[in-house]
Amino acid sequence: MELILNSSPDFRLAALQRWLKSIAHTHGLDPDSLEPASSDASFRRYFRLKGKGGTVIVMDAPPAQEDCQPFLHAGQLLKEAGLNVPTILAQDLSQGFLLLSDLGKQTYYQAIQSGLDDGRLQQLYREAINALVRLQNARTTGLPAYDQERLAAELTLFPHWYAQQHCQAQLSDKEQAMLQKTFTLLVQDNTQQPIVLVHRDFHSPNLMLCDRPEYGPNPGVIDYQDALAGPLTYDLASLVMDARTTWEEPQQLDWAIRYWEAAKAAGLPITADFAQFHRAYEWMSLQRNLRILGVFARLSHRDGKNHYLQHMPRVNAYVRQVAHRYGVFHPLLRLLDKLDGRQATTGYSF
Repeated sequence: MELILNSSPDFRLAALQRWLKSIAHTHGLDPDSLEPASSDASFRRYFRLKGKGGTVIVMDAPPAQEDCQPFLHAGQLLKEAGLNVPTILAQDLSQGFLLLSDLGKQTYYQAIQSGLDDGRLQQLYREAINALVRLQNARTTGLPAYDQERLAAELTLFPHWYAQQHCQAQLSDKEQAMLQKTFTLLVQDNTQQPIVLVHRDFHSPNLMLCDRPEYGPNPGVIDYQDALAGPLTYDLASLVMDARTTWEEPQQLDWAIRYWEAAKAAGLPITADFAQFHRAYEWMSLQRNLRILGVFARLSHRDGKNHYLQHMPRVNAYVRQVAHRYGVFHPLLRLLDKLDGRQATTGYSF
């Protein structure tokens, strides 16, 4: 079987098929059953094929652009902590190929899009919250630090890719100074939090619905190769302010309280004052969502992945939710009004 994903020859796919044939007997693979499973915002892509007693996943991560070692390292840390992550069945790091156990065919995001009743949704998210608490009790050995420098560098994506490239706005010196002041405030607050393992995208597209016994317990956790040692509230902000799925504030708050209670029970270094915790994770979400606006703009304008634009209004709404609540961020809110072509909230136009 030959898969043609575009009009040009797919040399990596041909190499992948040769590798699968070389290990087919050992792992009971049917290379001819290979089919696309998913891709992501990076150069990685995934395929599914038949293996012993079910299906398996193969990751194609071009070594020139991707390094499999962080995926292997973070996966081991998560497995030790009791998370349901893919088992490494075979690997060829020189070519950037990994054969992985399959955790299911549907992500939380796909399940939500297909229509879940609220009872099932709440069960799945309680399981995700429990998994997050286990994840944050994992060792952080060997993980890079999610420190001030890295957090600040991420925020530069917002003025460059979102404001200037996507919104075609020229920021004044005053606006640039306001953004720098806002970014500094956020980063200083973010880095005062306790340090835990941070997945960085702990949200519905990276949580697998494990609806068969061979897939293991819910949720299966994937796409953790960018894990860092960083602020405790980051992954909760990812979960309750999901860039792919809109959660209204009452739902955000419900899940945040459930997480806070579970984290305290598990002995995580979390504040005893929920109001203080709520503010901290909202400010963390502001850092994350400003970055995401920049990332989605870059994926569209630089990489031609325009489907990310459909999620921008949701992320923009999350930014506005937090900026509106805290007076210190009202200047940011006025800039967003300008970028969105809206009348300023103070009653005058820029």
